[in-house]
Amino acid sequence: MSGIKTTGEKKLMLFSGRAHPELAEEVAHQLGIGVVPTKAFDFANGEIYVRYQESARGADCFLIQSHTAPINKWIMEQLIMIDALKRASARSITVIVPFYGYARQDKKHRGREPISAKLVADLMKTAGADRIVTVDLHTDQIVGFFDGPVDHLFALPILADYVGAKVDRDKLTVVSPDAGRVRVADRWCDRLGAPLAIVHKRRDKDVANQVTVHEVVGDVKGRVCVLVDDMIDTGGTICAAADALFAHGAEDVIVTATHGVLSGPAADRLKNSKVSEFVFTNTLPTPNELELDKITVLSIAPTIARALREVFEDGSVTSLFEEQ
Repeated sequence: MSGIKTTGEKKLMLFSGRAHPELAEEVAHQLGIGVVPTKAFDFANGEIYVRYQESARGADCFLIQSHTAPINKWIMEQLIMIDALKRASARSITVIVPFYGYARQDKKHRGREPISAKLVADLMKTAGADRIVTVDLHTDQIVGFFDGPVDHLFALPILADYVGAKVDRDKLTVVSPDAGRVRVADRWCDRLGAPLAIVHKRRDKDVANQVTVHEVVGDVKGRVCVLVDDMIDTGGTICAAADALFAHGAEDVIVTATHGVLSGPAADRLKNSKVSEFVFTNTLPTPNELELDKITVLSIAPTIARALREVFEDGSVTSLFEEQ
């Protein structure tokens, strides 16, 4: 007989960066484990130091870090943590990125522009990531940027079921805030049995976050409209879309988005908006100044935990969404 047999069992270990530890703790609770203690701090010049307090040798390691502000710092910390796991002889390294940074830079609109979403994927692969788990990418093509398995999770079941349970579905209309979200909005329509409307907009290519809403395609008069998007950053697009719906006779507007980036003027725009409720998931931490009654945050932790268990047990992540 050649070779040596091992009697050891597979071991799952969950690690977290400092960007959004609350989500990591929720995922760990769902899995029935603890987050591995980690020593991490910044040197005086801004360099990041990381050391794990437990051995990761031979373990299937899952590292969770959401790319919140300051986004470049947390991406760098994640890369350093991946490298540390690789050098600690981890059996496998799965990187969980609930919100994938630079996802909006997924193609060249004009010459001399980068494709930063591809660069982030390359950096993770070079650092040592074997697999990526993420939630509601800005575009599906980003999956192909990573040279390895990518598990793309969806928050639609959580968000749609929440809205469907509190709104009269006979009065509900699903609204896409632009042409790019129509496919996602269609899936909402299928799940809730509601008609579809579209807000047509034009963005100024030379001015960031500058949007002009032109018209609404579909019947929204007297309807409760749910605007569905993947992320809300400054809130300009979604608030302008909501204003257009009210101008066309909508009775009420609810906004849902997986990622509440909520930067810059978002706080004032959400506070002053006529929208009755903004619904997000906790892929990103909600800024303290936005703890408003009209903001509802749903947990994505159970979805992530189920996906991690399927990956660890060599199951099927796709099966989690096949009937959605």
